[in-house]
Amino acid sequence: MVAGAVVLSLVMIQLDKANPHQNWVTSLGWTFSRGPEGSRAVLSTVAASMMTIASVTFSITIVALQLASSQFGPRLLRNFMRDRGNQVAIGTFIATFTYCLLVLRTVNGTESEQFVPHMSVTVGLLLALASVGVLIYFIHHSAESIQAENVIATVSNELRGAIDKLYPQQLGNNPSDDASELQLPATFEQDSVPIRSPRSDYLQAIDVNKLLKLAVDNNCLFSVDVRPGKFCFEGDLLVRAWPPDQINDKVTKEVCDGFYFGSRRTLSQDVEFAIDQLVEIAVRALSPGINDPNTAINCVDRLGAALCTLSNRDFPSRFRHDDAGHLRVVTDVSTIAGIVDAAFDQIRQASRENASVTIRLLETLRAVAGHVCNEDFRGALRRQAEAVHRGSQDGIKEQSDRNVVEQRYQDVITVLSEEQHNSKE
Repeated sequence: MVAGAVVLSLVMIQLDKANPHQNWVTSLGWTFSRGPEGSRAVLSTVAASMMTIASVTFSITIVALQLASSQFGPRLLRNFMRDRGNQVAIGTFIATFTYCLLVLRTVNGTESEQFVPHMSVTVGLLLALASVGVLIYFIHHSAESIQAENVIATVSNELRGAIDKLYPQQLGNNPSDDASELQLPATFEQDSVPIRSPRSDYLQAIDVNKLLKLAVDNNCLFSVDVRPGKFCFEGDLLVRAWPPDQINDKVTKEVCDGFYFGSRRTLSQDVEFAIDQLVEIAVRALSPGINDPNTAINCVDRLGAALCTLSNRDFPSRFRHDDAGHLRVVTDVSTIAGIVDAAFDQIRQASRENASVTIRLLETLRAVAGHVCNEDFRGALRRQAEAVHRGSQDGIKEQSDRNVVEQRYQDVITVLSEEQHNSKE
């Protein structure tokens, strides 16, 4: 935006110089028509006020970041830092300041060569009016952006986007897992060559297409032992490659180039990262310092909605084949049991003594169970329901609350049993 302001100032100044008398412009009646001193005063006032507003905007943004960090966790700061509303607001103010400053330098009030860029000054006034509108928007946007419901909704939308992107995500031709396991070479375990991590960092993404092509070109098989989102230490096992006579330093380097590391987790291929963000908000809300069970319940609702979405998606196979049907790459993928545990384990542990959140957990499990047909999915939900039920017996002291928890638990078991019976039929 600042670069655009620089270009705009140069263009407007050239237009003013190309039309020094501007009879056709001034006749319109909407341009600034004061002399050099008036132009300088207007541009100076706008430039000074823009810097003041930009400073206030920056201060408000820092306060919002501090509130978000203390209430929602430092990992949520990236959502505020890349918020387009904040970026546009600060960019507008600084761009207007830059424009006015560049136009101000061209105003000449000497008797020998007097030059007043009337059109440029008029555009500066229009930018100032636009900045006032942006300031009003920014104040409202800042108040909205730090509300817990909006933060949770933003993270939930990111989670939904990650689910839409990753599930289903099929690469190559994928027969059933059982059939693929039979195709693993008998000597794979003892003869495979280990390829190790070149650095200590978070694994952000894996270019499986590149590994598949590399395996086809070199007639080999790769078994990936890590998945995006995991922290890898330098020297940790990344890939086992087979056969050993096809693996050389060049192939090893090209395999490592297919793994992308960074200082933090991302949503690129890591659906559990968005789940962990919602879980972190919920666990912080249940801490004694905040004690906000309603926020935790909101997170549980969003997690339940995400699991309902996953229940209708096909999970990709671990096995990637070439066009001829030969097994080329075996990946380490997230399982539905792992995703369910990631969604509920920490919240369940933190809410053992909170009746309202415990009841909502069981209600959410029941709602998700009504959408599930997969046996592994039902088993993961049943294990969570049983764990919630056992924890409530020790953590919740009031008998009436335990009775409600017991009823909700029986509802979950009933729905899971009905779904299992229907699937067998």
